[in-house]
Amino acid sequence: MATKKEMEVVKGVDLKRYMGRWYEIASFPSRFQPKNGASTRATYTLNEDGTTIHVLNETWSDGKRGFIEGSAYKADPTSDEAKLKVKFYVPPFLPIIPVVGDYWVLSLDDDYQYALVGQPSRKYLWILCRKTHMDDEIYNQLVEKAKEEGYDVEKLHRTQQTDPPPEEEGPKDTKGIWWIKSVLGM
Repeated sequence: MATKKEMEVVKGVDLKRYMGRWYEIASFPSRFQPKNGASTRATYTLNEDGTTIHVLNETWSDGKRGFIEGSAYKADPTSDEAKLKVKFYVPPFLPIIPVVGDYWVLSLDDDYQYALVGQPSRKYLWILCRKTHMDDEIYNQLVEKAKEEGYDVEKLHRTQQTDPPPEEEGPKDTKGIWWIKSVLGM
């Protein structure tokens, strides 16, 4: 089988503009992710050092909020490519050890309203939007871009989003481990 070409990654991303909340519109399902996970979202906050990012991933399953926190940073600070490493600490499930995954921004519009994010393994893919819904035309463009980058887009699963989205806090769910496993491609 021919080796797949290197994925084309967005260059010159302004991290400050990328910060804030993103809603998951679609993703490759993970066998560790709750099948009925809904309202999945990520909130990114630039830390005071200006180079590391606080990451909060949330999903709701059976009315309970599952979440995990971590940090992200540029894989190569000297490069202008949007290749990030995401590191999660995993109490209370395991001893406190960091686990690291790749976060590559493959497509981003000029207004930072929607993004396509993948990994070099092509096992995971996310379509993100600032709003809880996305126009079909934009969605289809992002799917087409993913296909060009060698992803099996048949595996994309639309994420159920509620409008309005859930409140900030909700009943806690301790199944956050699925975030780790999906980020690591386990």
